[in-house]
Amino acid sequence: MSYQVLARKWRPRNFESLVGQEHVVKALRHALDEKRLHHAYLFSGTRGVGKTTLARILAKCLNCETGISSRPCGICSACVEIDSGRYVDLIEVDAATNTKVDEMRQLLENAVYAPTRGRFKVYVIDEVHMLSTSAFNAMLKTLEEPPEHVKFILATTDPQKIPVTVLSRCLQFNLKQMPPAAIAAHLAAILREENIAAEDAALKLLADCARGSMRDALSLLDQGIAHGGGKVTEQSVRAMLGAIDDAYLYSLLEAVARRDAKGLLAIAEELRARSAAFDGALQDLGSLLHRVALAQAAPGALDAGGALRERLAGLAKALDPEDVQLFYQIAIHGRQDLPFAPDDFAGFTMALLRMLAFATGEKAVAGGGEKRAEAPRAARREAGFDGDWPKLANALNLGGVAKQLAQASELQRFDGESLELCVPPAAKHLAEKSFQDKLRGALQEHFGQPVRLTVRVGETGGNTARDRAAAAISQDAFVRDLVENFDATIVESSIKPSQ
Repeated sequence: MSYQVLARKWRPRNFESLVGQEHVVKALRHALDEKRLHHAYLFSGTRGVGKTTLARILAKCLNCETGISSRPCGICSACVEIDSGRYVDLIEVDAATNTKVDEMRQLLENAVYAPTRGRFKVYVIDEVHMLSTSAFNAMLKTLEEPPEHVKFILATTDPQKIPVTVLSRCLQFNLKQMPPAAIAAHLAAILREENIAAEDAALKLLADCARGSMRDALSLLDQGIAHGGGKVTEQSVRAMLGAIDDAYLYSLLEAVARRDAKGLLAIAEELRARSAAFDGALQDLGSLLHRVALAQAAPGALDAGGALRERLAGLAKALDPEDVQLFYQIAIHGRQDLPFAPDDFAGFTMALLRMLAFATGEKAVAGGGEKRAEAPRAARREAGFDGDWPKLANALNLGGVAKQLAQASELQRFDGESLELCVPPAAKHLAEKSFQDKLRGALQEHFGQPVRLTVRVGETGGNTARDRAAAAISQDAFVRDLVENFDATIVESSIKPSQ
């Protein structure tokens, strides 16, 4: 008998065995038991969270030979054939490969005919957002007034691409990504049934790597069993995933805290010798920095155990909260920059060196418990800015409306980390989030670090780049002569500050 992969073998066949979607299961069970059946359901969520599985379970609930209920028998011919994917009244359609209006029209023409065997003819349309506009239009009439024997179950990973006219005709259920703890517990239960030995730490690694997808977790588990020769150990899973031992991540941050560039690069070289995946290393480093930030904000929330808990607490004390936030941004952006780096190792080490370059404190005593001396932060953070906002607004690397926002705004406050601007009510349209984001990016580029930007609408005091340009125009001798001798008028809206 051929081997069946775990993702298929352990696919849930009833609501009881479905993991992590209790909010959807509860609603569907009540509807089925009370016979309050809708004609169209929409399941949305990321890959591998159970959309198609839920659709098949719902189809069994509707067509089980024992009657409509939330607990299908699982042994009648309808249940068995639905589980095996050969039930004649369950029509599964992949919208990604059947996008055209003619294909949808042909499918719906058959909907008027009564079911061959079952109580309902169930149409499951996967990745429904891939249908063309014409195909959606062809569906609308049938979705609005379907025959009593027809049920539609739509599944999608991108509900925002579905027309509102279709959404309004469906009962919508959003499936959640599964938490790593729930995935790890489910994997452990499966391995007990399969009589396969596994280490808890290995299952946690697989669960974290699955990113909320149970199907991905089961596929990785299959791979882990093969890689480990019939058992699942932390060492073999780490080697398979190219994952890094948490101890290395702590050592990296501790070297950054000591300003120990030599030690930092030595750890990076060791990771390269172990064939570590540097994209994953930066991702895991970002996760550790997140835990450090949580430990600083709420020490009772430490989630590490044993010696790692002490090291996490030590990092929370050794690093400034501002540095932790900055290092987190460097790790995140470092991942984005990897495809453009000469190689992954260069991109990884440059991200680490960037943390050293932008850290605020002076070098700490290696291995000592002394508190780090503080560098003069204001001089560093305010470098390149003397408080003259109109001058800086003209110098920023901006264009279009974002440039207009900078030039029409007035500085209210700047403390080296946070910058608050005010735009007059007449220019409030410039303060849209997208334009603020572009201005924030230009400020980050100028200062060499993230800057918290706030833009509010209110009365200004006449100290904007645009005001300064208007004043310069009105005071120009040539312009004054034109106004006085030829009754000329200055059109203020046409004034643009020079670079």
